[in-house]
Amino acid sequence: MFVFLVLAVSVLFTAACNSDEPDTFRLTILHHNNGNSQLINAGPGLENFGGVARFATVVDELRQVVSDAGSSVIMVSAGDNSRAGPQFNASLVQDGPFYDAIAMDLIGYDAIGIGNQDFDFDPDGLARFIESFENPVPFLSSNLDVSREPRLAALAAAGRIAKSVVVDVDGERIGIVGASTPLLSIVSSPRNVSVSTDVAGAVQREVDALEAQGINKIIMLSNLQSIEGNISLVSSQLRGVDILIVNGEDLLANSGSLLIPGDEDQVFADYPMMATGDRTDDFLVVTTSGDYKYIGRLVVEFDDEGHILVIDPSSGPVRIAGGDLPDGVSANLQVQSRAVAPVEAYVDGLAMVQVGTTEAALDGQRDLVRSQETNVGNLMADALLWEASRLATSFGAPSPQVAIQNGGGIRNDNVIPAGPLTELDTFSMAPFASFVSIVSEIPADQFKEVMENSVSQVENNSGRFAQIAGFTMVWDPAGTPQILGVDDTVSVAGSRIRELRLNDGTLLVTQGEVVPGENLINIATLDFMAQGGDQTPYRGAPFINLGVTYQQALSNYIQEGLGGTINGDDYPEGGQGRITTPP
Repeated sequence: MFVFLVLAVSVLFTAACNSDEPDTFRLTILHHNNGNSQLINAGPGLENFGGVARFATVVDELRQVVSDAGSSVIMVSAGDNSRAGPQFNASLVQDGPFYDAIAMDLIGYDAIGIGNQDFDFDPDGLARFIESFENPVPFLSSNLDVSREPRLAALAAAGRIAKSVVVDVDGERIGIVGASTPLLSIVSSPRNVSVSTDVAGAVQREVDALEAQGINKIIMLSNLQSIEGNISLVSSQLRGVDILIVNGEDLLANSGSLLIPGDEDQVFADYPMMATGDRTDDFLVVTTSGDYKYIGRLVVEFDDEGHILVIDPSSGPVRIAGGDLPDGVSANLQVQSRAVAPVEAYVDGLAMVQVGTTEAALDGQRDLVRSQETNVGNLMADALLWEASRLATSFGAPSPQVAIQNGGGIRNDNVIPAGPLTELDTFSMAPFASFVSIVSEIPADQFKEVMENSVSQVENNSGRFAQIAGFTMVWDPAGTPQILGVDDTVSVAGSRIRELRLNDGTLLVTQGEVVPGENLINIATLDFMAQGGDQTPYRGAPFINLGVTYQQALSNYIQEGLGGTINGDDYPEGGQGRITTPP
């Protein structure tokens, strides 16, 4: 069991051993996570907030405050430093260093955690990201083995990828340990990088090694998907962690914290949280909500034995703002010119290229595409089916009858209004380097398993939820969710899929049972899913990569397949009834 304790503004953490004033070490930890390649600003309607160039200015100002006080400071990122999308694509279309990395290099970090999104463009993408730093900084994860990926292995040999690191700050040594989600192979594309599921064991070994060197101030950068899961792990299984910096999207803030408009109702808990558990002393938990909208500032005092004595009242999230706002700052000119301006030019160029017109507003909100049919999902699944059908013969592949687009691959997270549709819109919807592929001759019973997987974690807002084309699906949220075991074999069959019917009328599943017969299904999908991403249980079934990204397929389909017009009757906002639930 673990307990969260509400912290006062300034907290005496551990009583002094005697009446004498103890020697203390005052440390400011500047931290953030989930930069998500949101380099320009915080997005439409929030242009005066966020932006990595303003972020850099605030970091410099906070460092100066610490320096003026004669104190010490470190700067860390907990991971997920980039994310697929139009802004990151500006880096992919050129051969130089990644713009995200240029910005982070100019800001300056002592350590950076490795998150699942850092593998979204495979291990070579992560290697290129790390290689983009002119001033090497260690990327940390205690439970990753990169030895079978040559570029990453070379970086590990050079110390640029490590399990932990010791940072010397004004004569004091700080240990920093990283941890990555054991779900990495399911939610991203690590290829030959292996991840240990024994996260606690991997972290504890590093903590023990640090303590053996006499280091008694230890920070953990953790990427375990949820703040609760991170805290539970440290509370129940680890010893020796003083500060847990979580990679996630949660916002911690205190009463009176200056927040970005709309975030007032998004606060998860106070900053910092304090937790305790079965095996460890009390420890602090901090995180920020990402997108360069805030920088976390944790100011603490340690005693000689590494106990946290005091949390300074200045601790909390620092809003990144510009314009005429009272806390507004100007952009760091070097970050702006080298990292932001090229991205702005690229994005502006995409926005100038019109690929068509939509008569209906296109709903790609994250919560919806991961839980129900949407017209964006229908459009993208239709694009997969159309593109795969026209390319199949030239690749010697069978023509697909159906298409499956995972909701997690739909990333615009907004409603695109009716009117002109641009290349920028298509990149916003389909940003990954995922290729249209055909998975061949899947038996009907396995096809049901694939679809059971797609609805098995709807309650968790999982990206595996399927947007579909070429068939209809009836599923029951009250049914038993499928559970997959080792090698994606089915350990609990699942009873949520009630009916699957091809558009030609062929019934594959009725009343939850597979219809007897020799039905073999050819599926147009993404290579990510064909290789087992999102735990899709193809289990090594043959597939053919057609060499066209799903963004290209979407753009081609709108321009050629639909003649430039997305008809409102064909793509109504609520969908067409392809995916339904029992009344």
